[in-house]
Amino acid sequence: MKAIPFRTDAEASAALAQVVGHMQGGGLLAYPTETVYGLGSRPLEADVRALAELKGRAAGKPFLLLVADQEMAEAQGLAFNESARALARAFWPGPLTLVLPGGSGRLPDVLRGPEGGFAVRWTSQPQMVRLVAALGLPLTSTSANLPGTAPAPGADAILHDFADAVERGTLLVLDGGVLGNRPPSTVVDCTTRMPRLVRVGALSLAQLRAGAGILAP
Repeated sequence: MKAIPFRTDAEASAALAQVVGHMQGGGLLAYPTETVYGLGSRPLEADVRALAELKGRAAGKPFLLLVADQEMAEAQGLAFNESARALARAFWPGPLTLVLPGGSGRLPDVLRGPEGGFAVRWTSQPQMVRLVAALGLPLTSTSANLPGTAPAPGADAILHDFADAVERGTLLVLDGGVLGNRPPSTVVDCTTRMPRLVRVGALSLAQLRAGAGILAP
């Protein structure tokens, strides 16, 4: 089975109905982001558990969520404090993941991290923004690789590494081209009043402070 072309607006338009239908049936997806290729599902407990099984991920290690805009995050009951709003204003859409409190009753606890919040990013990959908006729900996200290996640089590597799931029809792969050696998103915990830098990635601490001033970590 081949990957679905997903590099241009025209290719995204042609693919959206098929991809949304696949995911509404509980299917899993491999897709490009502005950082690395991701694996994802709907934010439903059964789908998330299927994704963890595909990835071979240890229990208790949650996935982040991609949203199409800030309103989608708020619609899931996620709360933005002053720091989170300042960081989102400066760097969303983009490679910044915010860990936010809330979400009770709307998002499965299996996605809740050790800080007590949910990791969320408004992606700046334009075709993925369209897809998440069409799905109408956040899309879970974890790097598209097997444990202990580097993230796949392109669709061909994903088709190889997850060939069984592709052949079964469990996993659809979107081809957004070769992404190269890009760092993952930077992660900031905003579950408390004072933000905390969890992981430096595509955005440096200096960039966070330049964009959000005293409200940055």
